[in-house]
Amino acid sequence: MQNVFDTLKERGFIKQTVYEDELYKKLGSESMSFYIGFDPTADSLHVGHFLQLLVMSWMQKAGHRPIILIGGGTGMIGDPSGRSDLRKVMTREDVMHNCECFKKQMSKFLSFEGENAAIMVNNADWLSNLNYIDFLREIGSSFSVNKMLTAECYKQRLEKGLTFLEFNYMLMQAYDFLVLNREFGCELECGGDDQWSNMLAGVDLIRRKEGRDAYAMTFTLLTTSEGKKMGKTQKGAVWLDPEKTSPYEFFQYWRNIDDADVEKCLKLLTFLDLDEIAELVKYKDERINRAKEVLAYELTRIVHDENAAELALKQSKGAFGSGEDMPEKTISEGTVKITDILVAAGVAPSKSEARRLIEGGGIKVNDDKITDVNAEITDKEFVLHKGKKIHFRISVK
Repeated sequence: MQNVFDTLKERGFIKQTVYEDELYKKLGSESMSFYIGFDPTADSLHVGHFLQLLVMSWMQKAGHRPIILIGGGTGMIGDPSGRSDLRKVMTREDVMHNCECFKKQMSKFLSFEGENAAIMVNNADWLSNLNYIDFLREIGSSFSVNKMLTAECYKQRLEKGLTFLEFNYMLMQAYDFLVLNREFGCELECGGDDQWSNMLAGVDLIRRKEGRDAYAMTFTLLTTSEGKKMGKTQKGAVWLDPEKTSPYEFFQYWRNIDDADVEKCLKLLTFLDLDEIAELVKYKDERINRAKEVLAYELTRIVHDENAAELALKQSKGAFGSGEDMPEKTISEGTVKITDILVAAGVAPSKSEARRLIEGGGIKVNDDKITDVNAEITDKEFVLHKGKKIHFRISVK
């Protein structure tokens, strides 16, 4: 069976590793326990988390045991990595609610039964009642402040002011790895490449404190060919929760990505064979649209289910064809001004954005382009078009 390291490398996941030769041999010869942490800063996972879930799925299928670490404790501090501002401090109640939402969503991607069943733990279980003096004596004494300040995650914050609250984050994440190593034999921490400094701290702590092997492996962040983070729309993040991002909107997001990003997304976000992907993306003309459709269908099927993917596909085709199976939106009676309609239908996040879309020539009602920002639509049913790719049948009730 192929070493999962090779699989992840071929598909473009792996960014950095430490003690790579040792890690490669272990992944190919024995079952390893590994973990990925998720901070519960919202009540749903989003597309950025999805990449990490697929890594865990590939690893589990290769015989390794996933440990999902919910950051119920660290989530109350906030990770400074990749941020130029202080993250909002969450209440304990918010964190616990979000943890429960995560558990429900993650159960769709991983198996919690069998020989290498995934387990889910919450670092609040050991961080909440931690004795600060004992923590400083055991963990703090192993860290050099001079070395910590050279970490990229802290260097970015020093210019605006790094709080001591955030400065503790690296120690706490390293301590998480140490606890998981002691209690579950966890040898490998995985995560996004923005976590590299924190992950190295954990590896070093285990090797110094326990005298055991420990490893870190980071994965590429999900970005466009221009280097911008994927998974953002005018309405915000692309969520895995169908109540926050409908299956149709989720499908359309992937159906409409840039041509240059299709191959990368097929490799990272689907389980399709690499030869099949190569065949789908070998044409760089209009035939790339078939690859986009396959990408959107596969992702919607994995995140939601096959029925949702089939319906989203029909709705997408309907929006560009006869209009059958076109997604519908219902707005309240009395909503007649076009800017209000755009906001009520979720096509624009605000009236100012609605006016900008109209002035830019991007809005049509049925077959008529709207040019007047004060236009009123009194029909009880009509088709609303935003550009060439977003279409809704509007019902007024």
